[in-house]
Amino acid sequence: MPTASPFSCRLGCGACCIAPSISSPIPGMPNGKPADTRCVQLDDRNLCKLFGSDNRPDVCAAFDADPDVCGNTYQQALDNLIYLEAAT
Repeated sequence: MPTASPFSCRLGCGACCIAPSISSPIPGMPNGKPADTRCVQLDDRNLCKLFGSDNRPDVCAAFDADPDVCGNTYQQALDNLIYLEAAT
């Protein structure tokens, strides 16, 4: 039986670094990040400056891109994450 290939982040999307709130401290955001706010660690290319660093919050490191959440475009990902944030 064939297996599906793993879904990968779209480089430069960054929706997961904007839409959800993050309650844990982030370098530059000691009180976390409110929902619908751009993380200060997201660079101009929408890439995480902390990716692969021990300073990256656990919640960020644990996020796995998924087609049901991320959709096919940045806008779908942002809309889905905003919806999920509001629903929880």
